Amino acid sequence: MSDVLVFSAYGGPEVLHVVDLDPGTPGPQQIRVRVHAAGIQPFDCLFRSGAARQWVPATFPQRIGNELAGVVEAVGAEVTTVAVGDHVLGWAMLAGAAAHVIVAADQVVARPAGMPWLEAGALSASGQTASTALDRLGVRAGETLLIHAAAGGVGSFAVQLARALGAHVIGTASERNHDYLRSLGATPVRYGDGLIDRIRAAAPHGVDAALIGVGADEAVRTSRELVARPQRIGTLGFHPLAAQLGIARISTERSIARLTALVTQYTEGSLKVEIERAYPLAEAAAAHHRMETGHVRGKLVFQVS
Repeated sequence: MSDVLVFSAYGGPEVLHVVDLDPGTPGPQQIRVRVHAAGIQPFDCLFRSGAARQWVPATFPQRIGNELAGVVEAVGAEVTTVAVGDHVLGWAMLAGAAAHVIVAADQVVARPAGMPWLEAGALSASGQTASTALDRLGVRAGETLLIHAAAGGVGSFAVQLARALGAHVIGTASERNHDYLRSLGATPVRYGDGLIDRIRAAAPHGVDAALIGVGADEAVRTSRELVARPQRIGTLGFHPLAAQLGIARISTERSIARLTALVTQYTEGSLKVEIERAYPLAEAAAAHHRMETGHVRGKLVFQVS
């Protein structure tokens, strides 16, 4: 049997609980992974609360989690790219927070030697979301990109990926995270009254594109005022005001090629994975409470084994 994090009704973090389920047998093109770490995303909280039910309805009891890292325990009859005993990281939609996960073999890549399990478990979903966002926004060398909630999971990756492209990055964050953003290569600005003036001072030649990693109206309105074309603004949340202003929601386009590129940047030293804290599955409610307070630096992650 295997520990699995689920919720049986929409609600606050307290609805999360661990159940014991059969780990299952992989199908012909699937593998079973013994999970060591599984990242936690803001989307997990939206999904659990029911705020995303219009787009992603739950089926109770509902599993949760979208990224993982672990050791392959079993492979399907048609799998040739992965072997038992391989160390992998990847994504598993609405299933990652568990001791065992069955996933398609083409949704994992090899974990680099020396990459800690916690970092491996926290890279796939948020890293690919950041990569997708920069592609969708068409960020290029020499441009200025504004990232709201830049110190968070997706924001931290987006800062680094944009800097690697040669873009100048301005990141909004609480003041306690300003030194952290500077270490990633971004120019930090604080939230609150006067935000637009502070951004303009940091970007005297203007802002070419913006990525909104939080749902606050301030971030949406600020981005729309500073960026000439709404097509070059993207939001990661389900935000009514953004839709009214012609700002598109960016969904992650996951692929082995995209994840492999991220892992390559990690091994080359141009991409870091910041872990604020790890939690056991049994403390999932505390982890979601922390996520919902905002201002998480980098990633929260479940340490499963």
